[in-house]
Amino acid sequence: MRLPTLRRTRHAEPGSILGTARLDRRTKRLVGRLRPGDIAVIDHVDLDRVAADSLVAVGVAAVLNAKPSVSGRYPNLGPEVLVGAGIPLLDDLGEGIFERVREGDTVRIEGNTVYVGDEPVAHGELQDAETVAKAMADAREGLSVQLEAFAANTMDYLRQERDLLLDGVGVPDIQTQIHGRHCLIVVRGYDYKADLDVLRPYIREFKPVLVGVDGGADALVEAGYTPDIIIGDMDSVTDDVLRCGAEVIVHAYPDGRAPGLARVTGLGVPAITFPAAATSEDLAMLLADEKGASLLVAVGTHATLVEFLDKGRGGMASTFLTRLKVGGKLVDAKGVSRLYRQSISGSSLLLLVLSAVAAMASAVAVSTVGKAYLGVVSEWWDNFVFQLGQLF
Repeated sequence: MRLPTLRRTRHAEPGSILGTARLDRRTKRLVGRLRPGDIAVIDHVDLDRVAADSLVAVGVAAVLNAKPSVSGRYPNLGPEVLVGAGIPLLDDLGEGIFERVREGDTVRIEGNTVYVGDEPVAHGELQDAETVAKAMADAREGLSVQLEAFAANTMDYLRQERDLLLDGVGVPDIQTQIHGRHCLIVVRGYDYKADLDVLRPYIREFKPVLVGVDGGADALVEAGYTPDIIIGDMDSVTDDVLRCGAEVIVHAYPDGRAPGLARVTGLGVPAITFPAAATSEDLAMLLADEKGASLLVAVGTHATLVEFLDKGRGGMASTFLTRLKVGGKLVDAKGVSRLYRQSISGSSLLLLVLSAVAAMASAVAVSTVGKAYLGVVSEWWDNFVFQLGQLF
């Protein structure tokens, strides 16, 4: 196997990488602690695109994965994103790396080996474009098995949450007025920054209710907005955003347990719970639909079968059924942005202004009042030029 050329950092030997290790078994939680040039140590089987995008955005020097980044269950998109961005991915290092590497250690990567100091602590498989392409091709062959599992999960969820899906049973009462308004639901997922940027004219005109799903609330604040509602399990939204004044709804397990509630109440922020087996983004849609929103605009959510599978969770069946439930109101952000994208060029706008000025000048020139006014202006100009000549 041909190994890719590794980027040099700090004082590493040619062909190796040196960086500070940051470890967490939850990639979403780790991203908040990463800095450019760090080496991310993760435990993420079937690395999805959202996680990979977040690692690329931080600017990590390399990614060390204790698990296979492509297990072969389905063609997940994350490894292609990392390799395409030129970030080395060392795969399948084993659970031992979390015992032999500590937070803040300076680690060195040479080939397929990880060192702390001069001691080798883990060996893995260094991925490149060829190995990822082959793994993806193999994974596509087993896609039918995943489709069957997806269908089975969908039926299980329908039996478990049919009252919520069909009749809205369990949706909590809220203070925010949604009835008859548009609702913008933001998840920190696929292309959320670009979509929020092109939606600015839409947001100015319609002033929708702004709902941030966990880290989606931070995305709204970063874009210059204040969320009206924050909903989720509260594992990726920051403390400052939780204190922004939005109504907070904590996603709870079906049995009522809500691990994120303690964090919110500890900040002195009032909150209510929403127990359900669905994902947080699904709860946001079901809440807005039940409270009478006239339109749901989704940013960064999962919309296609490939994205459902890429998330790699059986719970994504809830997203499929939720979209069936609210489908008549639901619009993907990319569709709205296409409707509101300005199509008039600057040169066309300038030509339009000049045409309007010329038409006004012509109207003034042919009218009686206009001729009298032009005579007065002409006489004033002649007097001004004469006085100017007398001075010089």
